[in-house]
Amino acid sequence: MGSEDLHGILVALITPFTDGGHAVDEKRLEEHITHMIKAGVNGLVPGGTTGEFTAMTMDERKQLLELCVKHANGQIPVVAGIGALSTKDGIELASHAARAGAAALMVVPPFYDPVNLDQLRDLMSEIHTASKLPIMYYNIPSASGLTLSPADIAGLSEVGVKYLKDTSGNAPDFTELMFALDHKITAFNGWDTLTFYGLAAGAKGSVWGATNLIPELSMQLWEALSVKGDLQKGRELWRKIWPICKFLESYNYPSAIKTGLELLGQGTGGLRKPFSLLTGAPRDELRGLLENAGLKTVQ
Repeated sequence: MGSEDLHGILVALITPFTDGGHAVDEKRLEEHITHMIKAGVNGLVPGGTTGEFTAMTMDERKQLLELCVKHANGQIPVVAGIGALSTKDGIELASHAARAGAAALMVVPPFYDPVNLDQLRDLMSEIHTASKLPIMYYNIPSASGLTLSPADIAGLSEVGVKYLKDTSGNAPDFTELMFALDHKITAFNGWDTLTFYGLAAGAKGSVWGATNLIPELSMQLWEALSVKGDLQKGRELWRKIWPICKFLESYNYPSAIKTGLELLGQGTGGLRKPFSLLTGAPRDELRGLLENAGLKTVQ
């Protein structure tokens, strides 16, 4: 895939496993990617939170990326999720992503033990130097323990960061990044329930896990708000989409996404322990939300 700028709806891709979760299931992955491309999504982002990267080995993460590039087949860009607890592992994954054909990297800071700003800048610089790929900084303070000011985030443009996935939920800071600092960094929304606001405000796109469930509705929202500027149509669509997004944010995110796909008749292989698919009342609630949005579920 070429080096054109990222834009639009980039799906934060699930990782389908074989039944029992023993391995990545290539057939399920290919079918899912085909569905996403047919719906019109603008890019794939495997290996992130939604993709359960913390439950996968380094070799599996490399395999997943290679399969995504293979099945995207140059039709849309693939942004490789790069999350690691050490610079060494981050560089290994980033260098592999460059060789495999990724268009960019989405880099989350080390989690559990937060880094400081200087350490983060060093990390981004080393990953960029090793891979020569543009970086999307994954701003998720709830997981990384690192909260940066908008100016500090924009300053990462000096060390190879071109894009931002903002999963802070901080709308004022996101607004500053879109309107005051957009000459330094291109901000994508990454907080589900702020997607309408982000697109209506002029974000270049969204890295969106819910798109696994609602790719057609996601692209309709992008078309209404970002292409046509049709706020009324956007509001009509958001009334269907928002309850699903609110639900997803209320549970373990990969669990909720994969449960939704199972309800839509798509096998996912479930999650790796200790996590599991939703059951009981939450599963029934999600079924109702999907049906209210016009989707057909299975028993």
